[in-house]
Formats: sequence, C-alpha cells, structure tokens
Amino acid sequence: MAHYDAVIVGGGHNGLVAAAYLARAGRSVLVLERREQLGGAAVSERPWAGVDARLSRYSYLVSLLPAFIAADLAVGVELRRRAISSYTPRPDGSGLLVRTGEPPHDRWRAFSARTERVGRRVFPTLTGPLPTKAQLRATIADDVAWEGLFERPLGELLEATFADDVERGVALTDGLIGTFAAADEPSLRQNRCFLYHVIGNGTGHWDVPVGGMGALTAALAAAARSAGAELRCGAEVTGVDPGGEVRWEGGAATAGHVLANVAPAVLARLLGEPPLERAPEGAQLKLNLLLSRFPRLRDASADPREAFAGTFHVNESASQLATAYEEAAAGRIPRLPPCEVYCHSLTDPTILGPELRAAGAQTLTCFVLHMPARLFAAGDDRAKDAAVAATLRSLDGVLAEPIEDCLWRTPDGEPCLEARTPPELEAELGLPGGNIFHRDLAWPYAEAEDEAGGWGVETHHPGVLLCGAGARRGGGVSGIPGHNAAMAVLDAGGGAGRRPRRAQDRRLTAP
Repeated sequence: MAHYDAVIVGGGHNGLVAAAYLARAGRSVLVLERREQLGGAAVSERPWAGVDARLSRYSYLVSLLPAFIAADLAVGVELRRRAISSYTPRPDGSGLLVRTGEPPHDRWRAFSARTERVGRRVFPTLTGPLPTKAQLRATIADDVAWEGLFERPLGELLEATFADDVERGVALTDGLIGTFAAADEPSLRQNRCFLYHVIGNGTGHWDVPVGGMGALTAALAAAARSAGAELRCGAEVTGVDPGGEVRWEGGAATAGHVLANVAPAVLARLLGEPPLERAPEGAQLKLNLLLSRFPRLRDASADPREAFAGTFHVNESASQLATAYEEAAAGRIPRLPPCEVYCHSLTDPTILGPELRAAGAQTLTCFVLHMPARLFAAGDDRAKDAAVAATLRSLDGVLAEPIEDCLWRTPDGEPCLEARTPPELEAELGLPGGNIFHRDLAWPYAEAEDEAGGWGVETHHPGVLLCGAGARRGGGVSGIPGHNAAMAVLDAGGGAGRRPRRAQDRRLTAP
C-alpha cells in the first residue's frame, strides 16, 4: 500500500490549493476526486449539446480568494471588476442603478465604508492562526460595527440604516445567499453569511474570472501538478480510517495526514461516525440561461447592458424577502421567488464561441433565494417544475417581455435553460442538503477554548483535517481552508520557510 505525507479527499479548488502548498514544501501528496474532472463547484461546463457556451455552472464570481495565495501559486487568472454593482427594479416601474464604488446617498456610503473597514481588518486574519472572539473584536476596533454585525440580528442594523424597503433588501441579500434565514433570525446565520460576502480581500468586491471558474481550477491544478502532487479523477473515496488509511474504489493508501475537502457530514460518513446533530440544508435554486438577446425592461430608461452587467435584483425588497421566507418556512414554494441575475458574458465574452458572440448571445446566471431543500423532499420533478415556473414568473414581472422569448435554442430546438435544486446539487457535487457552504457558516474566531491558535481545520482526530468550505473560515471560492489545512500540516511537521502574510499585500493576478 502506497504511503503519502498527505492524501486529500476531494479535488475541489480548496483541495488543489492545499495540494500545491504541501507539494511545494516537499511533501508527497495524493488528491482523490470522485468526478471525472477536478474543481468541484468551481468548474466551467457546456450545459447544452451543440452550443458553444462554457458557463461557470455552479459558482461564478470570486471575492474571497486572497491575493497572496494566487501569487504564491502563480495563478495568473484575470479577475475583472464589474462597472455596475447592482440594478433593482422598483414596484413603480422605475429602477435603482448602483455603479461600483458609487453608493447612491450618504447613509449608504457610510454603511459601505464601515463594512469595508471591517473587511480590511478581518480579512487578513482568515489566513492566520484562529483568534479569540476578544482578539477579533479588538482588531476591528469599532463597537458599533461589532454590535451590528456580530451580536444583533442583521435586520436591526439594516432597519436603522436604510429607510427605503428596496435598498434595505438589496443589502440584506448578502446575508441570504444559500442561507435560509429571516432578517431577524436569532441564530445570526444571516449575519455570518453577510460578513463573508462583504469582506473579500478587504473590499467586498465580487469579480468575474476571465475564462470562467474552469480557468481558475485549471490554473490551480497546474500549480499542484507542477509542484509534484498526484491528482486522480474517477476515484470515489469509500472510507477513511483515523489512523491515516484512505480507501477508494480500486485502491487504498496510507497518509501522515488526511485532508477532507468534503463536507463535515460526508467526512463523518467516511469515518463511520454518527451523522451530524443538525443536518445541513441548502436554500437556493440555480438557473443558467443563454439568451439570443437581452429582454426589454419595464424601466424604459434603463439600458439592459448596464442592468444585467452587475447584480440584477428581482423582487428582493426587504418586505418581499420576508414574505418569501414565510411562505417557504410554511412548506410552500414562494409565489414570487426573490432572485438575482448577472451576465458573465458582458464582462468576459471569452466564454462564448465565435458564432454566439457574432450573434449577440449572452449568458445569464440566476440565483434564487429561499428555496430550502425541504421543498424538494418528495424527490420528483413536480416541485422543481413549479419552482422554475415561479422564478420565471417573478423575473417576467420586472421585464417588458417574457424571458423565455429571448432564450437561445439548441440545434434540436430546445431552450437553453437549466435548473439545479438542492437535492441535485447534493447528487452532483456531494453537498449535503445542497448546502453550498457544506454547513452553516461559522464565525471567523474561536468559539471554544481549544480552538484558539489553531487553524480552524482541526477535527477530533489529530491526523484528519478539514480543508473544504465546512472548515471554520470556509465557504465560497476562497482557497482559505485549503491554505489553512496545508499550514496546519506544515506546523505539525515543522514547516520551515513559512512566513506571515497579509492578504492584501499582493495582487490577485500573478505576473
């Protein structure tokens, strides 16, 4: 049986980051991926046969990937800043257009400045040893921000900041991406989700990866391979022994450390341990569309090329979000599902083939909120069909023509629209309950005494570490759990040559 310094279960982007760091430090590394391609949710694929559109099928924007990780691993993927932050249709037929870096009024400007200050102070801590709660609060050094973001339900802060229902909803959505919670949820799940959405690289900007997410994965895989890591696809792990043995269909190996780039619930199953006390649950419907042209908007003064270039908010006022949450909590698909849409191809047309570009085709990604996995528990297509129909109805309500009239058609005449429910995400990507963060996001500080000073990746087995989104300081396309798991391994083995870094010290795009 072959022996490695580290076996990494799961070839998503975090696993590739960990593999690259460890291999560059001279460790022998094996990465095992059950699918036939690397990348997990950070992949580009062609969803429609005969159509040359390579979409970021699952995850699609980058904010949390620290610049120094990309520089360390020579990941030369270009990230493009969107000129438009968001466009939101109002009930009266007008719209709210927010340009990047230009909040529309003083209160919004002050709110953005405060969250950016928090981001500049919190983000560098995500790639260092885990601070205590008191240490992180002292680092932020802003009692108002701490109380509003870390101690009280997010809805209270937004209620005090935004008088306008639509503006309040636009801000609230950052706390509800993949998270089923109300604005005043006492568990503060929405606060943790909001925090991770506004601190990326100290700015909170969400940028477009040129070439799609697949370009990022390819660059990370190349970095791991060139450093000497062994990457295997089609190798589904069937069991992990706490002592370091890893078994997969057709093979087995032993390792000094096992890094789990899978959800904690999946790791528990592989270890033969009882299920987690609280099962993860995702709360989103994901639609990918290819358009032959942009639809006309009800707001005749708005240019669709601007409106769809940023985040296009649909029925996401604070009151509409509350109504949709109450309907879903009662077991019903929301009548007008709140959703947000953006067009990758406006910022990066390289994902489209020459024919599509010449014809003016455009991609749309639609992320629908408050669609918890429980709504699809029956396991048939009726709930999915109803959810898609309700989402299209919601979107059509802010357009001057049906979105379906604008869809590109495959050579067989089928409309270019695909949808993924939480159960489908679980089946395809191994996300328990379709939870895109593997489980509820955690605070970026130690919540138990024995966590302080660690890396937030430790388990109760010394040789088994989390290196995926379910680690503390996980979630999103960030590479942070992968980096931190690698640092934990190097710490355990005397990782010579490591040096403290600050996340904003380097540009994301490598020279």
